[in-house]
Amino acid sequence: MAPPVITSILSLELESFRNLDSVVLRPSSNGLTVIKGDNGVGKTSLLEAVVYCSTLRSFRGVAKEAVISNGKAQASLHCVLLHGSRTVDVSVDITLSRRDRVQRNGQRVDNGRDLLEVLQTTLFTPDDLELAKGSPSLRRGLLDDVIAAASPRLGAELASLDRILRQRNALLRQLGGRLRTDDMATLNIWDERLAETGEIISTARANLLEALVPLARRAFAALAPGAGTLELFYLPSYKGSLAAALKESRDDDLRRQLTTVGPQRDDVGISAGGLDARSRLSQGRQRCVALALRLASHEYLTAATGVQPVLLLDDAFSELDEKTARSLVNELPTGQALLTTAGSLPPGSEPDLVFSLVDGVIS
Repeated sequence: MAPPVITSILSLELESFRNLDSVVLRPSSNGLTVIKGDNGVGKTSLLEAVVYCSTLRSFRGVAKEAVISNGKAQASLHCVLLHGSRTVDVSVDITLSRRDRVQRNGQRVDNGRDLLEVLQTTLFTPDDLELAKGSPSLRRGLLDDVIAAASPRLGAELASLDRILRQRNALLRQLGGRLRTDDMATLNIWDERLAETGEIISTARANLLEALVPLARRAFAALAPGAGTLELFYLPSYKGSLAAALKESRDDDLRRQLTTVGPQRDDVGISAGGLDARSRLSQGRQRCVALALRLASHEYLTAATGVQPVLLLDDAFSELDEKTARSLVNELPTGQALLTTAGSLPPGSEPDLVFSLVDGVIS
């Protein structure tokens, strides 16, 4: 197997992004770069900008208006990458009144996939604990992000699923609990589309999870020795075919004016040592579960795409005990990594560059 293409950020420029007026970051191209600073100075915003240059959305799950500095009409991002032996220039203008203006090497980009081709990221944050104990939507979101990054075709299917669900739910609200003869054909059409696309997504998620299991098990064993075997299993919200499940749930959907079965309701079951991760694992082991899922996703994407993602560590070591922190440092993949911290460096880390962020200035 050919070695993966290494992607690294050569420079990142931000204008009016969050609480950062004008910042330029030039990290180490291959190794660990640390950005130190007090809480609230904008360290997370730097990593958010990197992810935005890859996905055209915030990993914090907010609308684009939230990433533009108060009182400003536009934020600008400019990222210069080394993708293998090629230099790639990505610029994004985020404007309140219209769609983002995105360019790659001076050419307009209409599809975010053109950015994922050259810049993928793996993000660790303290909030990752919620992957183990939080809502199913977070676990579905992790799988969907990996699927979209690994396969343009399945990424398009995910977008299609979202549109179908929005249209079907809008129709259910419009019907107000009563299905008239004239509307039955329209609902049947949306059911057919949802059944077809939903089965594709559920199958893709289940296949991905099967591929992640051995990778996540190995990482979990390294992070939490003695905690038992990590188990991951896909939990669909329906039995049998989705078409049959939609037919059976139609009366309930009409009454609730909401689609109650389908991949948007599926979950991922997680256990370690036979204990359910959500209810019976300690918070320390829940965190190890979440870290193992991120490490497994990074390894899978590297193999599936032939491109190694940039590693982003947003204060990810702040709530780890020293033993787990050392184990995580040992498990981190090679390549470019950006780490933010408000405290001391994680034990065992050997940064190539250390910057300080103070009053919106990097030094």
